[in-house]
Amino acid sequence: MKTTHSDIAGGHLKSTIGLEMLVRDVMTRDSISILKYESIKHAANVLLENNISGLPVVDKEKNVIGMITQADILSMVGIRRGNTFKDLLKHILGEPLPERKLGDIVGDIMVSTVVTIKLDSNIAEAARIMDERNIRRLPVVDDKNVLIGIITRADILRAVIRKLK
Repeated sequence: MKTTHSDIAGGHLKSTIGLEMLVRDVMTRDSISILKYESIKHAANVLLENNISGLPVVDKEKNVIGMITQADILSMVGIRRGNTFKDLLKHILGEPLPERKLGDIVGDIMVSTVVTIKLDSNIAEAARIMDERNIRRLPVVDDKNVLIGIITRADILRAVIRKLK
């Protein structure tokens, strides 16, 4: 069956495309992770060197125990998502910003309530979770919570564009 513009505009393709593709087919398998006892400086360097905005935090058995993002690291200097330009100017002039995270290692500032997804979930589910939780990435785990890969909003977008071509 040939897909027409009216199928896409009418919502048919929109409603089924994400159900047809599985996380296993879209995710990045060789994802980078970090241990919770590594330094925050090392985590920041890994993020910068790999041009990524977040990392799963794992234990020695590669079980996912948290996430660390650029925003978590920036919170150490008082910058958080909700800060306005005016807040940052006040900070530069010496006023403290609220909710500053402190620590030396990843485990001190990571988010420990991490949402994960399984290989056989469809990308519509992954996208729904990311949207509801306002997150950009989901670690992909097996039944024992061992990290297998990661799926990002960019991975989903690339897959949808490929499917539409």
